[in-house]
Amino acid sequence: MPNQKISNLALVISSEEASLSDKAYSQIEEMIVTMQLPPETPVSEAQLSVLLGIGRTPIREAIQRLSREHLVTIVPKRGIFISDLNTDKQLRVLETRRALERLICKKAAKRAMPEERNGFERLAKDFRKAAMDKDDDLFRKADKELNDLIILASRNEFSAAAMLPLQGMSRRFWFGNFHRFSGVTEMASLHGALAAAIAKGDEAEASQALDDLIDSVENLTRKTFANAD
Repeated sequence: MPNQKISNLALVISSEEASLSDKAYSQIEEMIVTMQLPPETPVSEAQLSVLLGIGRTPIREAIQRLSREHLVTIVPKRGIFISDLNTDKQLRVLETRRALERLICKKAAKRAMPEERNGFERLAKDFRKAAMDKDDDLFRKADKELNDLIILASRNEFSAAAMLPLQGMSRRFWFGNFHRFSGVTEMASLHGALAAAIAKGDEAEASQALDDLIDSVENLTRKTFANAD
């Protein structure tokens, strides 16, 4: 019995640490994406631990995850830095997203459950409202929710694992650059069309809506590149 109690306690501790690691990841990722932690900013486990009120171990696990997603860069003997915003890298992200997300969107349109279709319909309305009101906060909130719902509805854990790292990089690039060239109206309208197509279960329309969205994002990315030159 004592060994069983120790084993159960270890499971509880492990579960709590995993939960804290997820919490640390979500909070740090949001700070990176919204530029509260700007590109090339040095950070440390100790600094983030104090800032978030979370222990060093969950912070370390979150940093490792963010490193795998190319949002932070760990430089041996120098420290941890928020990754820079690289236009060429972003174009490669979009190249990958187009092929992968086309598959995910088509499968979401085909496999979504009724309650998920209701969610897509609601998000389409949110995007229309964001476009009409030029509401960037509503757009970013709906965008994150749409990404998560598409992955859930597609029911393919392998494409989901490949897609997740690309989303944070895309969201950060948007927040850091696209407001200079395009208001929220165009992007919100394109996202709304995608959500509506998936809600209807129309695979071909969802695929086309995704292509229209990626085309627009690529054009804006190239504007960023041209402006930098």
